[in-house]
Order: sequence, then C-alpha cells, then structure tokens
Amino acid sequence: MDAVLTLTLLVLAAFVGFEVVSKVSTILHTPLMSGANAIHGIILVGAIIVTAHSQHWAVTAVGALAVVLATVNLVGGFWVTARMLRMFSAGRRPDRAQG
Repeated sequence: MDAVLTLTLLVLAAFVGFEVVSKVSTILHTPLMSGANAIHGIILVGAIIVTAHSQHWAVTAVGALAVVLATVNLVGGFWVTARMLRMFSAGRRPDRAQG
C-alpha cells in the first residue's frame, strides 16, 4: 500500500472512532467497552500471528511491541469493565449483609 493512502486511512479511522465513541451515552459505556475488549482480543491474536511468522528482526521487534501493548490494553479494558460492573451492582443490592 502506498504510504499516503495508509496514513489517510489511519487518520480517517481515528476521526470516525473518536466521533462514534464521543456520541455514546453514559449508560452504554460498559457494553461498548466489553465489545471493545473483544476487538482488542482479536488484535492481540493477530499481533501474535504476525510476530510468529516474521522473517526480519524489525518486524519481530514491532510485532513484540504490538503484542505487549495489545495485552496491556486488553487486560486494562477487562479490569475497568469489571470495576464498573462492581460499582453498578453494589448499589442495587441493599439487602446484602454488611460486614
């Protein structure tokens, strides 16, 4: 692919992603984050596959960085989602024993 075309696609994807996420109401953020976690899992698998089949050291280095960043993103997303769900579920159980 041409470098200009690749850069154009990156900028357009970032703009569309920002616009879509910024228009989501607060009640939908937890389901949206869960869906994003699934996408990040697919990205992680893709990064592992590309890194495993790389032939050049530079591709291996960038792939390893992608695996690390995707893992951090995936684990952090699940952590934040679990924390948000705990916050919402804690307020809905007044009959829970205090202790």
